[in-house]
Amino acid sequence: MSIDRRLIPLGIVLGLAFALGGCATTRPAAFAPVVARFFLEAEPGEPGRAVVLPQSGVAIHVAPKPVLMEFDFLDAQIAEVSLGRCLAFQLTLAAGRDLYRLSGTSQGSRLVLTLNDEVVGARRIDQPIDNGQLLVFVEMDDVKLPALVESLQRTITETQRQLARKR
Repeated sequence: MSIDRRLIPLGIVLGLAFALGGCATTRPAAFAPVVARFFLEAEPGEPGRAVVLPQSGVAIHVAPKPVLMEFDFLDAQIAEVSLGRCLAFQLTLAAGRDLYRLSGTSQGSRLVLTLNDEVVGARRIDQPIDNGQLLVFVEMDDVKLPALVESLQRTITETQRQLARKR
């Protein structure tokens, strides 16, 4: 059996391509973390700051400290409700209990959502929220929601992973 000498260089090139292709490492795709926080509307005369919703221009005076922070979330999803698409945040058990108490005593007030310290939405508290899920409409195009939710989910997963390491 004779090997055609013209095929030897081709065999070497193909062999190197397969060998080096297996050594390539893939880096996880970079993503921009999205930190979600909720602030409660402050009572008149209480300390706080004024924020303005980006599309509607509604001004709301909020308390200086958030009532829900990035470590209080387990998941974020897009939810379809009768009024349209919104964000649904699933809370930890402890944060869900805190929200239930807060929403029971703060009916009529609004929760303001910030993403990376930018105001994007608000939700009026009309009843106690007892299911550990917080729905909020955001003032942005619906086409941007899937990418936003993906970044939120990755940020939440990383935050929960870091919390689990500390325990």
